[in-house]
Amino acid sequence: MIAILGSVCAALGALLHVYIFVMESVQWTTPRVWKVFGISDQDTAERTRGMAYNQGFYNLFLAIGAALGVILFWVGGPGSVPEVAGRTLALFALGSMAAAALVLLTSGRRYARPAIIQGTVPLIGFVLFVFA
Repeated sequence: MIAILGSVCAALGALLHVYIFVMESVQWTTPRVWKVFGISDQDTAERTRGMAYNQGFYNLFLAIGAALGVILFWVGGPGSVPEVAGRTLALFALGSMAAAALVLLTSGRRYARPAIIQGTVPLIGFVLFVFA
C-alpha cells in the first residue's frame, strides 16, 4: 500500500512538473503565464524567455526521472535490479523536486505558496518510497 501511495505521489509530482515545463518553456510569453510568475510586462517576459525555457527543461527532466523511476520500480520484483534502480531514480527525482521547492521558499515570503505547491507531493512521495 505504501508503494502504491508513493507511486501516486510521484506520478502527481511528475504531472505537475510537466505542467510547469509547458508554462516555462512553451507558454512563457503569454500574459496568463507571465502573470502567474510575477512578470509585470511583455518586454520583461521576452527578456527572461531564455532563462524560463532552460528552467522548464529542468522541470521536465525531473518529471521524466520520477515517471521512469516508478515504471522501473513496478517492473522489477522485490530486490531486483529494475526495482532498486527505479526506487533510486524515483527518490532522486522526488528529492530534487522537494529540494528545489525548499530553495524557492528561501527566495522570499511571496514564494511560499508556489514552493508548497511544488514541493509537498514530491516530499510525501519521497518519504513513502523510502519505506516502500
